[in-house]
Amino acid sequence: MKLLLIRHAIAVASGTPGVEDDERPLTSRGRARFHDAARGLARIVDRPDVLLTSPLVRAAETAEIAARAFGKVEPRPERALGHGGPEAILALLKRQPSDATVAMVGHEPVLSQVLARLLGSGRAERFAFKKGGAALVDLPGDGAAAGQLVWFLKPRILRRLGKD
Repeated sequence: MKLLLIRHAIAVASGTPGVEDDERPLTSRGRARFHDAARGLARIVDRPDVLLTSPLVRAAETAEIAARAFGKVEPRPERALGHGGPEAILALLKRQPSDATVAMVGHEPVLSQVLARLLGSGRAERFAFKKGGAALVDLPGDGAAAGQLVWFLKPRILRRLGKD
């Protein structure tokens, strides 16, 4: 399995009056920047067979932008990506086809924790995702061995890859 982990793009600040945390949308800057980053992702990753997203607004909006960049893939909300911990996300991952390319849009610090576990590292802080950043992991089909990190990219690099 190929696993693409994506942190949501820049959203309205936490604590913004009148905006609940789960309802925080992307800012116009976050949308524009992630549009370029998503185009970069589409240039270096095969179109995902499955695109799972946190149901929180900022992640769902990020997933929609990614879906348009990849084409022919519909984001599917999964509660575990919004309100679950690493164990819930790993369980969700195990339910996906072992030969698939799976993309997941979620949040920090859980994405870092999931990545650290998949790579057999106990140090999640080594893998802190920037907003709009992504990582690609190659996971063995049998789950017997740790995954292999293909790349871990900051959004700045993805945006450069997405520019014409």
